Amino acid sequence: MTLKRGFRANAERMALQIRQDLGLRPIDPLDLRALASRRGVEIVAADSLVPRAELEELERLQAFAFSACTFDVDGTQVIVVSPLRSASRQTSDIAHELSHILLRHQLTEIREIAGITFRTCRTDQEEEATSLGGTLLLPRPLLIRAVSRGMSIDQIAKTYGVTADMARFRVNTTGVIKQVSARASRLG
Repeated sequence: MTLKRGFRANAERMALQIRQDLGLRPIDPLDLRALASRRGVEIVAADSLVPRAELEELERLQAFAFSACTFDVDGTQVIVVSPLRSASRQTSDIAHELSHILLRHQLTEIREIAGITFRTCRTDQEEEATSLGGTLLLPRPLLIRAVSRGMSIDQIAKTYGVTADMARFRVNTTGVIKQVSARASRLG
């Protein structure tokens, strides 16, 4: 699947506008819980809703079957996050789910996982949420600054509370290393 033309540029603009609305600079880390709160979205750990043992059993039956999901409960969007994931993975999962909300995606597909039926978004919407989620966490100006300062993928991940996979994905898809290198060679 590929994103619609202009989607990535729009995602960058959205990420910068959200930071501005929260009083942040483009290079500041984004507090997803503050963003969720401002948008009237609740974030809940799944083990506050069901016994942790049931989450562990689902994980045993099918690894990574559940990381996060969003429900509409009486008009309130609620993101439910698996406590079995690392804090950095939960950050990515929350960003992904918030992206579905920001993009006004609708649950349209029905899938069955380990005998349990789930409604989910279309594949193209999943790709959009993944892209916007990463952009919210690591927008271009933040990445340009980090790469210009010589930060490694692992340092970016640790500094901004994301997984190394997310940091690598954003660095690779934005081309910031090439941009910073070209700028450095022009200067000197």
